[in-house]
Amino acid sequence: MIWVGVVIALVGALGYALGAALQQFEAVRDGATLQLVKRPRWWLGGIIGFTGASLHAVALSMAPLVAVQPVSVATLVFAVPLAAMLHGRRPHRAEILGSIAVAAGLLGLMLLVPAHNVTPSLSDGAALGLIGCVAVIVAVSFSVARFLRGPGKALAMAVGAGSVTATVSTFVRVVGGGLHGDLSKLLHWFTLAIPVLLICAVVLLQKSYAVGYFGIAYAGVQVVDPITSVLAGAILLGESLPTGAGQVIPALLAAAVLAGGTITLGRLTPDHSTKPAAAPVPVTPAATS
Repeated sequence: MIWVGVVIALVGALGYALGAALQQFEAVRDGATLQLVKRPRWWLGGIIGFTGASLHAVALSMAPLVAVQPVSVATLVFAVPLAAMLHGRRPHRAEILGSIAVAAGLLGLMLLVPAHNVTPSLSDGAALGLIGCVAVIVAVSFSVARFLRGPGKALAMAVGAGSVTATVSTFVRVVGGGLHGDLSKLLHWFTLAIPVLLICAVVLLQKSYAVGYFGIAYAGVQVVDPITSVLAGAILLGESLPTGAGQVIPALLAAAVLAGGTITLGRLTPDHSTKPAAAPVPVTPAATS
């Protein structure tokens, strides 16, 4: 059952990557404003991304957070080149190498986490505490972003967005993993919290994409999301974390690769979609007296 969930998560993650690339193209063009709702391609990206997120939710109902969340990391290798092609260019070598390094480093960290499928359980107090902590992270990261420019700004916003998407995954895991065929368990405020948190995540993601550095923004979300989810799974849901001195060195090596890839993506130049040029205003000759 765990492997079925992992396969479903992979398919969903590929859809999420394509949807993110489409929405980033429009967010760079029009900014993270209500103008986006007038763009068919932004809606198409949203539909594809929502389908991917739905498959991710199905996967979380079948497998633990520590097994499902790392799968989404692999999509970084596809999402960055997709975004480059949408902007009418070939992906830079640094984009490809940076994406592979981030994916490999984070995947290495996640593979050190043992996957044991336990029935998730979360108290109301713990759930409210999680939301409160994430709200603080979002407030701090977006406050810091106001004083930054370029990739630093995109990364700071991505930290806030990734923490919210991780919270969505945690609630989905609790709701879906605890059903066991009893649909009456859906009648809980956790179920209502999921779409609200999801809308917040979408808004924050558009703001990070609009900065123009898709590689670092998407990588930031893909790093913060699974790490936060794994910590939430371990601290709140009783899922396992790696133990033993033999795992420290591999973890440090994976973290070094992850950091190197993130720095590489952060040094790239931004993408800017060109808006249609305004028609020139005709100049009439001045009247002579």
